[in-house]
Amino acid sequence: MGWIGEAVDSVESLRIRQFLSQAVSLGMIVTSALIIWKGLMCVTGSESPVVVVLTGSMEPGFKRGDILFLHMSKDPIRAGEIVVFNVDVHERQDTEDVDVLTKGDNNTGDDRPLYAHGQLWLQRHHIMGRAVGFLPYVGWVTIIMTEKPIIKYLLIGALGLLVITSKE
Repeated sequence: MGWIGEAVDSVESLRIRQFLSQAVSLGMIVTSALIIWKGLMCVTGSESPVVVVLTGSMEPGFKRGDILFLHMSKDPIRAGEIVVFNVDVHERQDTEDVDVLTKGDNNTGDDRPLYAHGQLWLQRHHIMGRAVGFLPYVGWVTIIMTEKPIIKYLLIGALGLLVITSKE
């Protein structure tokens, strides 16, 4: 029974090592992604350097599913620039900022219905960045996984099975 017990112990030890190896690898992947994201935030000056166009409001310039690359500089925002905004629910502070009104190319009216309740203008702190480049259609992966969560869970399950079977 001695050699059988040793064999069982070595198999259990191998499983623990495999699990720890996979956990460390996953941790390194997640950490690397966060470091890249934070690095992009520092380089671009934008709190969200990459965004997905979720609606058709900017067609024909940008279509639903396009990925936009954003940059935020100290330069004033000018008419005609493509900006991405994030509206918070804080009250307007009296500042020297220029008020901004946005409108999607494919919309008949301005974007005021998208602003916070009672807000008529955007200030600089609402602007996440200016569009400086784009990748067409690549963002559809995000849209599909958001609109059809079952696909996201199937994809995660398939990737999990792939990891498990690749280590055996």
